[in-house]
Amino acid sequence: MPRTVRLVPPSVGLRSAYLDAIADFAGTALDGSGIRDPQRPPTADGDVIDFITTRLAEEDPATELLDGWVHCTSRWILDAENDEMLGFLAVRHRLTPFLLEQGGHIGYSVRPSARRQGVATAALELGLELARTAGIDPVLITCDEDNTGSRRTIERAGGTLEDIREGKRRYWIGDGPRPLA
Repeated sequence: MPRTVRLVPPSVGLRSAYLDAIADFAGTALDGSGIRDPQRPPTADGDVIDFITTRLAEEDPATELLDGWVHCTSRWILDAENDEMLGFLAVRHRLTPFLLEQGGHIGYSVRPSARRQGVATAALELGLELARTAGIDPVLITCDEDNTGSRRTIERAGGTLEDIREGKRRYWIGDGPRPLA
């Protein structure tokens, strides 16, 4: 039976759930998290607070960002029944040349112990609602060419494959004009 999920802004109050999820990822990719190096995610109290503060600030168009970064709505994927942290999702407000080629508007990852339980499908649907609310249409979502689970998730959400570039499958969802590559 698929799990029911909700998306919540990063929160210090969920630090324990965050640390549990990070441990489950065990150094593997943390797409949609804002964590640059999955081998060294923020885990110390001060680092986690700084990390959360930065993720929340990235939503504000007035916030100055690091070179190459874009304003973004970061959310943590929680089990709706018990608040277990299941993963990360980010909705990027615009595309840079890199994001147009590789990253897309929405990035997400589900902790290994929660995969194949409908979490990614439910979270992506909620992420698409966030994108629509932000006026993003169409939405570009990418996945590694060999990531069958993510490919199926994106296709179930209505993704139309445009092409494969440098090992990334590039899907569009929505009716608006697509940016030129």
